[in-house]
Amino acid sequence: MKKVSFRNSDMAWDISALILTPPNFDEAKQYPTVISVHPFGSCKEQTSSATYGKALAEAGYVVIAFDASFQGESGGEPRFVEDPTQRVEDVSRVIDYAVTLPYVDAEKIAGIGVCGGGGYVLNAALTEKRIKAVVGITPVNIGRLFREGFSMYNPIGALEGMAAQRTAEARGGERLVNELLPTSLADAKDNGMTERDVYEATEYYKTPRGQQSGGATRMLFSHAQKTLAWDAFSFAETLMTQPVMAVIGQKVGAFGAYRDGMEIYGRAVASKDRQLVELEDWSHYDLYDKSEPVGLAMAQIVPFFKEHVG
Repeated sequence: MKKVSFRNSDMAWDISALILTPPNFDEAKQYPTVISVHPFGSCKEQTSSATYGKALAEAGYVVIAFDASFQGESGGEPRFVEDPTQRVEDVSRVIDYAVTLPYVDAEKIAGIGVCGGGGYVLNAALTEKRIKAVVGITPVNIGRLFREGFSMYNPIGALEGMAAQRTAEARGGERLVNELLPTSLADAKDNGMTERDVYEATEYYKTPRGQQSGGATRMLFSHAQKTLAWDAFSFAETLMTQPVMAVIGQKVGAFGAYRDGMEIYGRAVASKDRQLVELEDWSHYDLYDKSEPVGLAMAQIVPFFKEHVG
């Protein structure tokens, strides 16, 4: 595994990424390559590389796991912006970089993403046809989540609050960066925040299990307006032509990955090969790094990718 940074001709900042390579890697050969997209509030060192990137590299793929613009070690100001359009564009920019590498087979590129990253990579595949197959691991449609739970089912109120905050910041006021999770498991318990996804997210992001300095779990409130008007699966019925797989756990949580995975599977009617993998007795965050559910997922993902990208 090596860390790289790159800037394409149409970019104003660098993207930071990790490149994971197969055993006995030979730069003189070409390999099928997977672009791995991290969750909302995450970074490249977490599940996108440490779990799925590592497993896919061991299975024979080059994997590029990268930090989203404005997040982790990638550039872009202001920090902690969550912009779905930019997140999807980042996927294309990483592919632009990948196809310049002599060991990447440009005709055998796949995408994988976890949680919000799953929604983003699925959306990217609608228009980015260099992606030949795509997998969403417990994928979340971040636009739907913002319109519902993250706005307390009051999207207009959230937009009005964002508008007021952005005006205040434009006039010199302090930026409002929201922490997305309780600070600790004890904090979650003390404040009654024990809903499955919230509590398990805290266990992953706020303990040594998954905690990384780049995984900030923070968001600049004033710049999140466009998220509420975005939908990961718009036009999926006609534009999702590539093979697509959604992997979901049957232990349902408030972030809605189960329903979102079911939705993209149901709507991807133009796909050459659509597959839904439901894992009994496993939850959203179990699929981030726990060996048994990840193993069950990989047992489906590797044959799927081998069939479609080699």
